[in-house]
Order: sequence, then structure tokens, then C-alpha cells
Amino acid sequence: MGLFDNVKARLGPAKDKVSDLADQHGDRIERGIDRAARVVDEKTGGKYRDRIRTGSGKAKHAMERLGRREPGDEGDNGGTAPPPVS
Repeated sequence: MGLFDNVKARLGPAKDKVSDLADQHGDRIERGIDRAARVVDEKTGGKYRDRIRTGSGKAKHAMERLGRREPGDEGDNGGTAPPPVS
């Protein structure tokens, strides 16, 4: 077993716990992301509004993907692998 496989095996339970927390508390996490984005936007005077919206949208999307994980999902693509090439 290589180093990467060893690390992956040890992080499996943590990934499952984070997924469960995202599923249980998704609404609270999204409100926190919105609140943080709003505060940063106010502090920067709206100068980076588009970037803040993009970043908060990506954070929400990642949180949603974590919360929807199925037992067979693997990888960073949310469990959707491209079809095999024949």
C-alpha cells in the first residue's frame, strides 16, 4: 500500500463525518456563508462583489455536494465519472 492509499484510507471516516454534518446542518452552513459574504462585501465597499458572489456560490455548491454523497461516491467529481471510452 502506497502513501497515497494510506492517507486516503485514514481520511475516509473524516470524509463521512463531514458529509453527515453537511447533510444535517446545510441550512445553517449556507446562512453562515451568506453572512460572511455580506460582511466582506460591506467591508470592501462592494469593490469585489462579483468575486465574493462567485466564491460564496462555489462554497455552497461544494457543501451541497458533500451533503448529497451516496455510499458509492468517490473522487472530487461528486461520484459522476465520465462514461468509459470504447
